[in-house]
Amino acid sequence: MWFVFALLSAVFAALTSILAKVGIEGVNSNLATAIRTVVVVVMAWGMVFLTNAQTGIFQIGRKCWIFLILSGLATGASWLCYYKALQMGEASKVVPVDKLSVVITLVLAFVFLHERFTAKSAAGCVLIGAGTLLMVL
Repeated sequence: MWFVFALLSAVFAALTSILAKVGIEGVNSNLATAIRTVVVVVMAWGMVFLTNAQTGIFQIGRKCWIFLILSGLATGASWLCYYKALQMGEASKVVPVDKLSVVITLVLAFVFLHERFTAKSAAGCVLIGAGTLLMVL
């Protein structure tokens, strides 16, 4: 089931890029990011209440709070940079560079989470990197 959700995530991410490129025309990228963020916040809290998950907020430990906040800050920084890049460049070039996050994630997961880095992972990283270069040059 994780694969279905991951695939849906990719589809929605692709739609996000195309819709954002059209919607950001003539709008300050920071303002556009703020508007998008408000929509995401409303949608996320809507899902929390729809699934009755709001009571779990009191069971979240200090460490989890710290890392969720740091993750939120990283997401905000990513979105601000992404929208600025999307406003300045072509979606067909910005998006592949943004997806280098896959390679960076694999490396960080190996270094900090001690996840296995196999020959298959290394080959995938090289191919993603090469594919990105090919698409943006």
